[in-house]
Amino acid sequence: MPFFCQQCGECCSQMGSMHRIVEDYGNLSFLLYNCYNGEKAAVTVDPDKRDLYHDQGIFISWPDACPFLRNDTENKRICCTIHQTRPDLCREFGCWRLLILTPQGKRAGRIMGTRYLSSEDSMLSHIWKQHVDTLNVSSDTEWDQHVIRILQLFGYRVFH
Repeated sequence: MPFFCQQCGECCSQMGSMHRIVEDYGNLSFLLYNCYNGEKAAVTVDPDKRDLYHDQGIFISWPDACPFLRNDTENKRICCTIHQTRPDLCREFGCWRLLILTPQGKRAGRIMGTRYLSSEDSMLSHIWKQHVDTLNVSSDTEWDQHVIRILQLFGYRVFH
C-alpha cells in the first residue's frame, strides 16, 4: 500500500533544525540547505499556498518546525507550502512503516523506523507490551508479518 499522508504535521514539526533557508531569491523562491546531508535545493512556495506562507502562527506551537510548514485553518490541516518543489529527502519520507487503525477506521498508532510504536491508544500499547515487544524475529519483513497477524487478532486493521 502506498504511503498516505494524513497532514498531521508531526513529521515536519522538528525539521527547522534540519532545513535552513540560506538565500532568498525573491518572489517566494529560496535556496534551502539540509544541515545533515549538506544538500541544497531551490524551492518555491506553491502558487496556491502563498497566502499561507506569510502566516507565521504555526511557530507559536511548533517553534522548531520546518520553515515551510503552515496551518491551513480553512481546510483544517497542516501543509507544506513548497510541496511541488520540496527536496528529495521530503519526497522520499513516509512517517510510518505500519499504520494501525481501530476497527472503526480511526488511527490508533504507527510503527515507525526500527520497530517503534507511536500511539496514544492504551489498548494498543498494552497489546504491544504483551505480544510484540517479546517477538524475537530478526527479519523486518517477517517481523512485520507477525505484528500484522497479532494486531488483526485484536481487531485492528494494519496497512504497510
